[in-house]
This record gives sequence, C-alpha cells and structure tokens, in this order.
Amino acid sequence: MKKFIALFIAAFYIINSNAQDNQPNVLVFYIDDLRAELGCYGSETAITPNIDKLANDGVMFNKAYVQQGICAPSRMSTLTGLRPESLGIYSIFTPLRKVNKKVVSLPQLFNKNGYKTISIGKVYHHGIDDKNVWTTYHGKESNSYFKPENIALMNRLKEEGVKPLKGPAFEDAEVADEAYKDGRAAQYAIETLQQVKDEKFIMFVGLSKPHLPFNSPKKYWDLYDKSKFSVPSRKKPEGAYRLALSPWGELKGYSNIPNEGDLDDDLTLDLIHGYHASVSYIDAQIGKIMTTLENLDLRKNTLIIFMSDHGYKIGEYASWCKQSNMEIDVRVPLIISRETSYKKRVTAKTSDALVENVDIFSTLVDICDLESAPISDGKSIVPVLNNPNKKWDEAAYSVYARGEKIMGVTTTDGEWRYTEWRNSKTHEILGAELYQHKDSLLSYENLSGKSKCKKVEKRMKKLLELQFPSTGKPFLQNDIPRKK
Repeated sequence: MKKFIALFIAAFYIINSNAQDNQPNVLVFYIDDLRAELGCYGSETAITPNIDKLANDGVMFNKAYVQQGICAPSRMSTLTGLRPESLGIYSIFTPLRKVNKKVVSLPQLFNKNGYKTISIGKVYHHGIDDKNVWTTYHGKESNSYFKPENIALMNRLKEEGVKPLKGPAFEDAEVADEAYKDGRAAQYAIETLQQVKDEKFIMFVGLSKPHLPFNSPKKYWDLYDKSKFSVPSRKKPEGAYRLALSPWGELKGYSNIPNEGDLDDDLTLDLIHGYHASVSYIDAQIGKIMTTLENLDLRKNTLIIFMSDHGYKIGEYASWCKQSNMEIDVRVPLIISRETSYKKRVTAKTSDALVENVDIFSTLVDICDLESAPISDGKSIVPVLNNPNKKWDEAAYSVYARGEKIMGVTTTDGEWRYTEWRNSKTHEILGAELYQHKDSLLSYENLSGKSKCKKVEKRMKKLLELQFPSTGKPFLQNDIPRKK
C-alpha cells in the first residue's frame, strides 16, 4: 500500500511538473489610443507590416470591445478581469489601489504561479498601481520634443508656470527611434528578453503611441503623403443624446490647437498624418521585439497578444480622441497568436465573435493553467481561438460616465449599438440611442424611437438589461471630477 501511495505521489508530481513545463511565456503589446486603423483590418492608408505579419500568424478579432472608452478604467478592467462597475471606478483620476486594495491582478497571479512579471512603458494608467508586484518594471515616461522651436516653446511655457505643460500636438523631428519613449520601451523589452530567455515570463510592453502628442521620427511621417488623406465628415449623429460626444478637451490642451470651433482642414490633415506616422512608429518597435523573440528561439513557446485600451476619433463626428460610448471609441483591434502544442503555429484566421478585453484575464488563466485564480467578469475565449467561427456571446458591453449624476450604458450585438443614458442613482432613462453598424464604424442617425426599428430596439434593450438591470443598485462613482 505504501509503495502504491509513493508511486501515486511521484506520478502526481511528474504530471504537475510536465504541466508547469508546458506553460507558455506571454508577451502582451498593450497599445494606447489605437483604433482598428491597421493594414490587416482593411485600412487603405495605414502602413503596418509587422502587426499585419502578427495577424497572419494567429486569430484576428473583428468584434473586440473595451469596457470603457478611456485609459485608466479600461486598463484596470483588463488587468483584473473585472468590469468598471465591479471595480467601482470610472474616472481617469482614480488609481486602482485607492479603491480596491485586495483585488488580485494579472501580475500578482502570474507572480504567484512562478512567472517573472515584466512591465515596460504604459501598462496601468497610473504607474503606482501594482508597481511593487512586477519583477521588472520600467514605467511610462513623459513626452519629449526635439525641434529647436518646440524646445524653446516648452522652456517658455515652463517658465510661465503653465500647467499642465503641453507643447504642440505633433512633431516630426529627425531623430532615432530611441529618442522618443516608445523606441526606448522597445529597447528595454529587447534587453529584458535577453535577460529572462531561460525563465518563464509574462511581459507587458505598453506602447504609448498613437496617444497625443503625435511625436515620432520624421522617417515615419515620410511614409505618408499628407495630400492623400481625406478630411472626414464633420456631420454629427442626428438625434444623438446631448452628452453622447465629449468636447475633446484632451486635444484642445495642446499649444497649437484652438480652444473653440472645428479644426480647419489643414490642421485636421496634419493630425491625421501624425496619427498614422505614430502607428507606423510603434509598428516598427513591435517588429524589433518580435525579431528578438525569434532570434532567442522564444517564439515557439510564447503566446502573443496585441491589443488596444480603446478606440479613437480623428475628426469623425467633428470630434476627436475617445471618451464616449460610440462604436468607434469602444471597438478595438485584438490579435492573439499562439502555438499549437508549442510546435506548429495556428494559421491565420479571423473571427467575428463578440469578445471583450475583460476576457483576457480568464483566457490567460486558461492557457497558462494558473492556480488560485479569482472569479472574473470575463470568460476564456480559448474555444474561439480553437474555432474562430464558433458562435459566441450575444452581446458586448461598455459604460461611460458623464460627471457624477449620469451614466451611459451600452451594448452591441455586432451590428446594432444600443445606449441608454441613465440617472446614476435611480437608473431613470434620460436618453436612448440606437445606431446600425453593419458596414461601418460610423453611423449618422439615432434610430431609437423610430417605428421601423421597434423590434430591434426592444431586443437590444433586453440585451442591455441583462448586464445593466434598470432595477440595479446605483453606480458607484469614485473621484469623478466636478465641472469647474
């Protein structure tokens, strides 16, 4: 009997050891402000060969959504597997650990499971969140300007005590990639990969572009001809709720952007040019890191996730940036590339399954066979990775608060987007929006209340109620800034 027990224990440890050995490394490219403006997503303007190559080596999701169209809450949701309404944080000003000290995050969980945990660049919006649980940490850096006129401007503004200190919204200096912060982030990633190549790791590489300011080396601007870009329609959705779009103060804070009115065509084209140059700049950094992964023979046992924290507007609806429940702000690119049995790569596939960034937590727990994982609001999308055509969720959900008293809740079924703006405490409906997005990220007519869409709206309202019941508890709002 003792011999049998000893053999059983030995077998258990061997099986467990093999399972641990088969745990893949994880490399996450976490991009800021990136909409699906990529060659692999059908863009006719974006030059992104390295991201396109990655998409050709995995599963590209056409219907991936974030839980909130703004940096901090979106990133917290990804890194904890909990929706903003579970975390109780909807504000960009509230660090995760100010409100949720005991929530188990991805770096904590991977750390407990024997992984080296690496944070490079912008991963959390607030660098103080979980800073001490990373085994390697290179935080996000401030923006830099290199043109003499911009350096002089920044010095003058600093002397004048201007805060927040922001220069022009774009720059195209003739400098090396490493002059700007994403080039340095790529270099840190390459150096760290060389150091941990013989260990099990999860590495987040947070690339800040194409976040404002659109500063990137001139060679990436030179990839594009400004005259070939088009100024998007400035038409706003007819019948949209009065607070559906933000006043894009984020862009107006830069020194060469007027505080009022629409931007003229020339400035609009400069910004569109800068956005594209920034995307090509981070594409090149991804290429360098992927080449290093291959050269170190790490690719065969490394899961790659390419994702964005939310979408973005570059002039559509006469608006800019994000901060809304609109389709263009909550739909994001998502690519997952892995090995099959760590020997043969998955062939390129696309999926129209409705998935959410909150699902990444459970997906990593599943693929990496992590122990002691907490309950998540998302669910593993491994079945979709195995079968991209698999029928999946009926809906995806997002939120956006307008101050302390109004909460926007929204859902999509992949074709229709239905949004309700509610009283944050009572759930009284203050306004509703229904948009069709069958063939476009944009929609110019609110169809809510239209007789021709009565059945559709009823069905979408039921989907919304599943996640946001009108009899639910008040939305918890922490540190939402008050209007001055």
